[in-house]
Amino acid sequence: MRRSRVTNCTRQIYIVCLLPVKKNEMKTLSFPSLFVLTSFFLGAIQLHVSNAQLNATFYSNTCPNVSAIVQNVIQQALQSDPRIGASLIRLHFHDCFVDGCDASILLDNNGTLRSEKDAAPNTNSARGFDVVDKIKTAVENSCPGIVSCADVLALAAESSVSLSGGPSWNVLLGRRDSKTANQAGANTSIPAPFESLSNITAKFTAVGLNINDLVALSGAHTFGRAQCRLFSSRLYNFSGSGNPDPSLNTTYLATLRQICPQNGSTTALANLDFTTPNTFDNNYFSNLQTNQGLLQSDQELFSTPGAATISIVNTFSSNQNAFFQSFAQSMINMGNISPLTGTNGEIRSDCKKVN
Repeated sequence: MRRSRVTNCTRQIYIVCLLPVKKNEMKTLSFPSLFVLTSFFLGAIQLHVSNAQLNATFYSNTCPNVSAIVQNVIQQALQSDPRIGASLIRLHFHDCFVDGCDASILLDNNGTLRSEKDAAPNTNSARGFDVVDKIKTAVENSCPGIVSCADVLALAAESSVSLSGGPSWNVLLGRRDSKTANQAGANTSIPAPFESLSNITAKFTAVGLNINDLVALSGAHTFGRAQCRLFSSRLYNFSGSGNPDPSLNTTYLATLRQICPQNGSTTALANLDFTTPNTFDNNYFSNLQTNQGLLQSDQELFSTPGAATISIVNTFSSNQNAFFQSFAQSMINMGNISPLTGTNGEIRSDCKKVN
């Protein structure tokens, strides 16, 4: 399948792709308003860019083959594990929502550090750490001490999408790795699959992402799997009603009940997109239009009365290129959340532990 290529800095999105997203910034700015502001703030942008130190050519002299190295490892992993692409992009997502994109999610427990791996959204759920270690080893063999684990996660997310038929984009690089983790923050900041749209919107707003980012990034559920425990309440006892979620397509409900019988295994897996489960496309949004979103947080994008997300779902469902363009830009936006740069943090030699 031919991949769509999305550059990171077209003129229309110049501000978005270069400025790191900080908490409480850009909460109300739409893409049209950003476009209008572009002509007024070019000088300020240049100042922020030098401070941010994130750019697509950060390793062009020190590790020019890093993208190819990452892609090769993931390509091999996909041969035996078709889920791995979705798992890797989820690691990047869960990392960025907790104190920024700093690879804190990769750290193991030690005497003083409580790992984010053991937080509720990640425990017995987050996976792909072994592939991240393989990528890091391959990168270290080629360019020792140069590439951060945080950048490995960002590059792995892009490769996972593009190798699965989705868009490709120029990943902004130059992040450094944290020396600590925030398990409590992971428990409260990462959007949960059974949360309301208003709660999830608030969590996106808290890290400087808007409604368009929310819908576009939710589209990552166009591939991958979810455990029954994350949606079984929709099948049998939604919100304590004793009945299934009324927004759930009845035929789809019957199918899901076969995968997840009452009192059955809570870790059995269902495809997030039942139509093309291993392909990155826009079918996820078409599924929402027919009330066949797997997670409550998915379906609420379309089924919440009067929600601003509905029109965006409709656009992405009818226009895959629009989805791909928005998704690539939103991944850049998310990757810009509070990066450690300059002399902050470190470049870990082993992603599982601080140096």
